[in-house]
Amino acid sequence: MEIPAGSYDGATAALLAAGWGVPAVTLFETVPSTMDVAHALAETGAPAGTVVLADAQEAGRGRHGRTWTSEPGRGVWLSVVERPDDTSGTDVLSLRIGLAIAEVLEELAPAPIRLKWPNDVFVADGKLGGILSEGRWRSGRLEWLVIGVGVNVHAPATASAGVRAGALRPGVTRLAVLERLVPAIRAAAAAAGPLDAGELARFHARDLA
Repeated sequence: MEIPAGSYDGATAALLAAGWGVPAVTLFETVPSTMDVAHALAETGAPAGTVVLADAQEAGRGRHGRTWTSEPGRGVWLSVVERPDDTSGTDVLSLRIGLAIAEVLEELAPAPIRLKWPNDVFVADGKLGGILSEGRWRSGRLEWLVIGVGVNVHAPATASAGVRAGALRPGVTRLAVLERLVPAIRAAAAAAGPLDAGELARFHARDLA
């Protein structure tokens, strides 16, 4: 069930949009999936940079339909609509965003942030977050991308089966995470082409493989 919210940790959608430099932020107390809401908004013409942010998800998902625990107040669960003119970076988008997440959130983490190909983010042997990118193509043209990111700010109260959860340092706020995360996602989404030599070196330095 989609339940709209008037604010997120005390901040209104308009305040968040202005702070992040995005055209619109849509807030929910809970949704089945921010990805689905973002796709629906994109279908109706939502501009690039539109952010869907929920306090909780009932059916957050990752690759291959895997579920993602998205409890209220425990993490940031968001999706961003992008409409890139240059699609040459889409094949490495999850890697590029993972690297960006690791670099901007490391100062908030209790240990170095590591990456697991293709879309998982780890800290101290626990899964800190994940990335999901989905595109919609028509007549061979990319109409839009939706980039979903989930990050455990605090450890979830209920552990996912078979997955140890990681989290950021105690006292870190969700707004502090988002003010770093949203610009980093947008910058990574705007990058074209394959990973360059510098990006590859930085990725391999964090790679758990």
